[in-house]
Amino acid sequence: MTAKARFFIRCGIAGALEKMLVLNCSIKLLTLEKMLKSHFPESLKAETDDLDHYTNAYAVFYKDFRAYQRLLEEHDVINWDQVFQIQGLQSEVCDVSNAVANSKQLGVKLTSFKAVQFSPHSALPDTNALKGSSPRLTYLNIADADLLNRTWSRGGNEQCLRYIVKLISCFPSVCVRDDKGNPVSWSLTDQFATMCHGYTLPEHRRKGYSQLVALTLARKLRSRGFPCQGNVLDDNTASISLLKNVRAEFLPCRFHRLILTPAAFSG
Repeated sequence: MTAKARFFIRCGIAGALEKMLVLNCSIKLLTLEKMLKSHFPESLKAETDDLDHYTNAYAVFYKDFRAYQRLLEEHDVINWDQVFQIQGLQSEVCDVSNAVANSKQLGVKLTSFKAVQFSPHSALPDTNALKGSSPRLTYLNIADADLLNRTWSRGGNEQCLRYIVKLISCFPSVCVRDDKGNPVSWSLTDQFATMCHGYTLPEHRRKGYSQLVALTLARKLRSRGFPCQGNVLDDNTASISLLKNVRAEFLPCRFHRLILTPAAFSG
């Protein structure tokens, strides 16, 4: 890894993480890099499903986009024979990734989002929506994965179901359950410490559950040392309104996700 490239790490989900440490010290980052390299291949476990772009995922940050481009072109960092995703907050990630993918004859699907973060000054969770013993605020378990897979706009397939099971097992989540114990509103955290799949069943909307879940998860993440971040599509007016109401901060950058598909799987 060059000094210019700085950071380009494959993020897999191999086991549960009780706490993620955010490293800002260059000395600690170099120490971590040496530790990872000394434990290859254990610290870089490849996924066996070439169609699983949920877990075959790469997060990108660079100080010089040309270093990032050279990394893609010259180094055996990415498995180009499987479907995978690249995500980042810098604008050049789209142009550079797309150019290299085209040279390798991969299909590219780009989705761009508003980037959001919850600050310590965000509103506090309002538990007035919870009265009596039901509904109750709790967390997700793997028995809920099928429902989440069916309701997620990115889901509805076997790969996503397995991915959701891993997220629920490994990372913080929050949900509201009805009197039968079924989840009616929820949000969870992905492998990049991003809040994702915030959803409320249609028959339970306009009760304050979505706001309660989002703010509770943000506080849980902050208490464990995670960043409190998320993203939202430009046309998702309901979620944008909710985020404004809780005083979340819309960042000047955008969140970009590219899903890249080799020709062998394009059908």
